[in-house]
Amino acid sequence: MRAYLKVMKAAADATRVKILKMLQDRELCVCEMQTLLGISQPAVSRHLRLLEDADLVRSKKDGMWNNFRLATRKECNQYSRVVLENLLIWLEDEPQITELRKRVTTVDRAACATGLAMGRRAASPEPRSLRVNTD
Repeated sequence: MRAYLKVMKAAADATRVKILKMLQDRELCVCEMQTLLGISQPAVSRHLRLLEDADLVRSKKDGMWNNFRLATRKECNQYSRVVLENLLIWLEDEPQITELRKRVTTVDRAACATGLAMGRRAASPEPRSLRVNTD
C-alpha cells in the first residue's frame, strides 16, 4: 500500500503533473524546468525528489547537469506504470499543458542557466564599502 500512496500523492499535484507532461517530450535538467515553470530551484528539486521516490522519474548525472526523464516500464512499480501510461493521453487538450509542451521544445539549458545566474547577481545587494566616513 505504501507504493500506491506514494504514486497517488506524487501525481496529485499540478506542478508535478506538469513536470511529468514536459518529460514526455524530452529529458530536462532542473534549471530548464525552473525556467519553464517559473518556480525556484529548491521547489523544482523537491517535486522531482517526490516523483523519483514514487518511481515516476529517473535522473542521470551528465557533467554539471542532472538530467531527468520518465521512468521506463522496467523501472516503474505497478502503480507508477499505470499512471505514466494514462498520462500519455490525459490532459492533452488542457491549454496550460499544451502551452508548456510547446515551450519545452525551445528551452535551452545554457541560456536558462546563464539567465538564472544573471538574475541571482542582479538580486544580490551591492557590496558595501569598507571605508569609514570620518567627516
